[in-house]
Amino acid sequence: MKEYKNFLKTVAGNEGGKCRYPTRLDTYGCGCAHDCRYCYAKSLLQFRGLWHPEDPHVANLGRIERKIAALPRGTVVRMGGMTDCLQPCEERYRVTYETIRFLNRYQVHYLLVTKSDLIASDKYVAILDPALAHIQITVTSTDDDLSCRYETACPPTRRIAAIEKLEAEGFDVQLRLSPFLPDYVDFGHLSQVRCHKILVEFLRVNSWIKGWFTGLDVSKYTHTEHGYAHLPLKEKIRLLDRVSGFRDISVCEDCTEAYAYWKKYVNANALDCCNLRF
Repeated sequence: MKEYKNFLKTVAGNEGGKCRYPTRLDTYGCGCAHDCRYCYAKSLLQFRGLWHPEDPHVANLGRIERKIAALPRGTVVRMGGMTDCLQPCEERYRVTYETIRFLNRYQVHYLLVTKSDLIASDKYVAILDPALAHIQITVTSTDDDLSCRYETACPPTRRIAAIEKLEAEGFDVQLRLSPFLPDYVDFGHLSQVRCHKILVEFLRVNSWIKGWFTGLDVSKYTHTEHGYAHLPLKEKIRLLDRVSGFRDISVCEDCTEAYAYWKKYVNANALDCCNLRF
């Protein structure tokens, strides 16, 4: 086991300017067992020899607590930015579990982003503070068989069940459709998910992702910005119209023109595309 030392960071640049929650804490780093073919973190790290999905680095709990204790009042910590904070090794190391307890102790809000249903297990629900916890569970397909072709996370049916359980128990939970891959989604099935909020994030493609995600048609990704190819705004609007059944719809966006459009015309909270409940 190698120690992950760069576990806390503040995102700057384009993403930092658009995101209300730039403070990121990754309990595991330099690899994620889900090893998704569309992963931007993998595309940034693999060619540098820093991506080890079979053996992610593990953050030190003592260092994590000291950093959390020193955070400015009002900080919201996002967990699961570069790697999933509840990937399978969490069941062995429990670093995310203990980090949640630290955040509760110091009364720091936390946003957990995951493709795991572990967060809805009784053990984790027992420590989630409803006043501090915000959960986004990522779903990229409504078909278990399709999903396993490009990501090794738990099946979407289990993730959706986790979302519905947390919703029923009153937690601030969202279905995170990220990346939004319309060819892999049954929109009728999606609209029946018992959850009030959905956050949509469109796929962004670079040469690495294009090479890994074979079979994906990227011919419509004709808009280039910030080193990635994106769908044009008009096509994004057309696809978003297919998403229904949720009280609140928001879009997380990297492109400047599209970001302004969603903020003005679509997002449930114009000041916060994550639409967290406080």
